[in-house]
This record gives sequence, C-alpha cells and structure tokens, in this order.
Amino acid sequence: MVDGKDDRDATHRPGEGEAEARADDPPAPSDAALAAAQDEARQNHDRWLRAAADLENFKKRMARERTEAVRFANESFIRDLLPIVDNLERALEHARQGGNGKSIVEGLELVLKALVDVLERHGITKVEAAGVPFDPTHHEAVAHVETGDVEPNRVLEQHQPGYLLNERLLRPALVSVSKAPAADAKLAKDKARG
Repeated sequence: MVDGKDDRDATHRPGEGEAEARADDPPAPSDAALAAAQDEARQNHDRWLRAAADLENFKKRMARERTEAVRFANESFIRDLLPIVDNLERALEHARQGGNGKSIVEGLELVLKALVDVLERHGITKVEAAGVPFDPTHHEAVAHVETGDVEPNRVLEQHQPGYLLNERLLRPALVSVSKAPAADAKLAKDKARG
C-alpha cells in the first residue's frame, strides 16, 4: 500500500499463487496406495526381523559347533592310541604271569613302534639331537662336557628326546653339549685378545 492505495497487481486474485504452489506438490496418495505402502513396509519389517533372528541363531550355532570342535579335537588321536593301551595292558598281564622276558621285550618293541607310527600320523616327530650342532631352539643343554675329540658346541648325548608337532616345538631335547678343554679355551681366549 502506497498513499492509501492498493499497490497489488490488479490481475492478481487471492488464492491464485497458492493454487500454483499446490500444483507443484505431489498429488495426495489415495487410500489404496497408502494402504499398499503400509503393507509393504510391514512385510519388509517382518523380513528384517526374521533375518535378524536367523543371524542370531546362526551365531549361536557356530559358537556351539566351535565349542564341540574344541572339546573333541583330539578324538581321532585318542582313538588311535587306544589299541596301544590295550597292547601294553596285555604285555603287563603276560609279565605278571611270569612269561618269557624275551617275548615281553619283543611285545613292548612292537607296542612302541605302533605308538611312534600313531604320533607320526598325527604330525608329531622326534627331534634328532645326537652328533648335531647345538641348537637352542630345539635342544636344552643339561651338561657341558670338556672334550678334544669333538668340536665345541656339538651334542654329545641325548638324555631325553624332543618332539615337534607340525614343525612347532612341543618339548626340547635334553642334551649334553661338548666344549673345548680348559687349556684349549685359554688359548682361544688369548688368540681372540691378541
């Protein structure tokens, strides 16, 4: 309004601009379309709930199977050992009855061979130690023996064998290791200094 006069365009009628603005809005959905969209949303929600429940059940089943696998992981190994236990029991029974000592020794040798075969079948191997250079990753020195017959730091004797499980050390071999005689050790130190 300027000077008390209406400065609006004379062609402008009330409500015309509002109608044009409403024409740009999407049409109002019909009741059927709205019901269909709500039904589809309900179905999608139900599918999501089922999928979430399936995932939760899957997680529980995997945890249960993992627990069972750990509990019975050694089953085949132990099953392979049972005949050896049976053979040892037979050998002891034979020895108690006063059987021939030679047959008992032969029976025990067969049982030991069967046990070694089972261990090897399950990836367990013996650490060979006698005569090889001392290796602290596979050997544990329980004694050092001065000798001039063998070069220093060699395994002279194995007191207890070591074992590997699939190349991983289960138990180191207990060994005696050679060292240079005291006189040779003193000469070696003197040469190193001089």
